[in-house]
Amino acid sequence: MHTKIKLLFLFATLSFSCSKQSSQTIEAEKLHEISLDYVRLGLVIGQYDKDFVDAYYGPDSLKPVLSPSATFPKDSLLKVSQNLTKQLDNIATSTENDTIRDRSNWLQAQLRAFERRIKIHSGESAAFDVESKELFDAVAPVYPEKHFQSLMARLDAILPGKGPLPDRYQKLASQFLIPKNKIDTVFRTAITEARKRTLAHYRLPAGEDFRLEYVTDKPWSGYNWYQGNYKSVIQINISQPIFIERAIDLACHEGYPGHHVYNALLEKNLYRDKNQTEISLYPLFSPQSLIAEGSANYGIAVAFPGNEQLEFCKKTLMPLAAMDTLNAGLYFRALAIRSELNYARNEVAREIQRKNMGDKEALRWLTDYCLLTEKGATDYLRFIKKYRSYVINYNYGQALVKKYIESRGGNSSEVRWRLFEELLSKQYKASDLLEKK
Repeated sequence: MHTKIKLLFLFATLSFSCSKQSSQTIEAEKLHEISLDYVRLGLVIGQYDKDFVDAYYGPDSLKPVLSPSATFPKDSLLKVSQNLTKQLDNIATSTENDTIRDRSNWLQAQLRAFERRIKIHSGESAAFDVESKELFDAVAPVYPEKHFQSLMARLDAILPGKGPLPDRYQKLASQFLIPKNKIDTVFRTAITEARKRTLAHYRLPAGEDFRLEYVTDKPWSGYNWYQGNYKSVIQINISQPIFIERAIDLACHEGYPGHHVYNALLEKNLYRDKNQTEISLYPLFSPQSLIAEGSANYGIAVAFPGNEQLEFCKKTLMPLAAMDTLNAGLYFRALAIRSELNYARNEVAREIQRKNMGDKEALRWLTDYCLLTEKGATDYLRFIKKYRSYVINYNYGQALVKKYIESRGGNSSEVRWRLFEELLSKQYKASDLLEKK
């Protein structure tokens, strides 16, 4: 009798296990089909909105076969997105599999961004914070002008000389401007060092590589164009004045352990190893960008913790650029305060979107509070007008990533590298960083 009961219990357990496994298999197959439709939708949007698709390395079969029509199909695109979102919500609320649920939720957030960008391309605007929430899953803090004035007072206390503070800062910074004939040497040296430090902790996919190019007349200082197959094109805008710290900043941000590593790890770990086709499409205006930009900025401190950026500049990069290192320490103390001032860029973008700030006032904020050169301020104003609330991804994104990593990794460099790699290898969004304790 006992044997019979045991056999019945075993049969029931096996039946339940098979049923559960079958259900999850169906969910995974459905999710795969949705991921294909998600990519198709993103690529169609990209036919009209040329800034939308930052990278795509998936199957050619998913690319649109027809040329875009003269009229932007706003309503039909929104309908497709809303239908996919509904299907994903059904999966997320019914599944017992955490991986399937997380993937479904990530795709829903990405599609919410699709819908906001479709509306923006159609001329439909929204409040800055509403836009940033729907596009990037985050709302950056608001700071009044007094906040930046108090930071400027701290800067005033350490900068020598008299006269307008931005002029005094530029006078100091001019000592660390990279001569144009030294830019390539300095940048290649910085990238080599950043790559060496990254490879000391990470095993990157075989064949990963990048091509370095110099361009002009862009609204940005650097850009990573990910090509797929673990390859990138890194472009540096030499129309803007480039100061010595930017060599390390851009080497890390665009390359190692920033955008290039982020894209390569996602391609290897999710697209190739797990067949998650959705990751082969990188929509620029989506929650993925907050993680991408925030991690790329924080990656500078992961690769060059503490005073190591200053020391590498003094011992290696400044001699290559034929610079005097005498005021390097003072310059880097000023840069630390300037980093806190970067939130002023958000306020400029916010007020421009509200139509409360004209170009003249915007340029004043960018030169007086962000401490940009006149050329840098003009270019960044172009950036704001083109990319809108995207600006929050650099400062607030960095703050979210920093808090997430350091609250878990403490002061251990090794643990921070490990946590950082995990962040670069999975589908995270801003709300995930805020929710995970």
